[in-house]
Amino acid sequence: MTAIGIIGAGAVGQGVGALLVHTDWCDTVMVSSRHGRSADGLVTDLEDMSLVSASPVRARRVGLALMKSCDALVLCPRAAFINGHATDIRMAGLTANGLLIRHLAQQLAGFSGPVVVVTNPVDVMTRLYAEVSCSTRVWGIGSSTDTARYRLILARKVGVPAQAVQGHVIGEHGDLAVICASSTTVNGRAVRVPVQAIRAEMAARPGRIAAGIGRVRSGPAAATVAALALVLGVTDGLIELSAPGDNTYLGMPLHFSSGQPTVCLPRLDAGENRDLAAAEVKLQSAYHHLCSTLKEMSAS
Repeated sequence: MTAIGIIGAGAVGQGVGALLVHTDWCDTVMVSSRHGRSADGLVTDLEDMSLVSASPVRARRVGLALMKSCDALVLCPRAAFINGHATDIRMAGLTANGLLIRHLAQQLAGFSGPVVVVTNPVDVMTRLYAEVSCSTRVWGIGSSTDTARYRLILARKVGVPAQAVQGHVIGEHGDLAVICASSTTVNGRAVRVPVQAIRAEMAARPGRIAAGIGRVRSGPAAATVAALALVLGVTDGLIELSAPGDNTYLGMPLHFSSGQPTVCLPRLDAGENRDLAAAEVKLQSAYHHLCSTLKEMSAS
């Protein structure tokens, strides 16, 4: 039996639940949320989906304590806050979401299974959860969706299928994402990458999705389920996830074999190395600022 716990029943949680119903390796989806109505609603919807699609996967609403019985956890809660940022959009929820993730880390300390974090700013939230919970098997979703967008946009620009493009986006899931243009290939050959044009299109995509359907959901949900299969050893392969680097958590390509990751950083040119260093400094600063803020809030 394989049970996956989903904490947060918003847009991404709904997408993850729906995809898990159609997997052939998951038996149970357990859902928990701060507001019980959203968990109840998602479980009811997934029950209907299971019946209509003749899926054996069962959905249950559970309390947070029972999440420790799961084989893996997905953290995708979102605090209520108004995002007024024109830039660094994902950093807007730093403190509000940090409070949620710290609480979950405290409540779930001792859980030894893999944890996949989706809540933004995901690189900071992943580190916060890992350090507060003392868990060593925590990864964040972000750079995998960035990489997928990069490959799709470049493929359209050069007129090839996305599968013909091999390349990565690493570092921060945010404004300082690093496009690894120097190591990108199309049909196995080096190609000139219009980095600024692609960066502009990548930045525009989340806003276009949100303007049309309210929240980005399907891409991160698919990346989450792909990550779950890899970290649980269901499949082997490569994915870009937020993982511990020398000083902070950064998006990087990881190859999983039987659930064990190996870092596979691509070759970087001088400019890409500088960009990665800048992303690292930014994420370190954001993390220390968050920890200081949370400490002050606890003391007051």
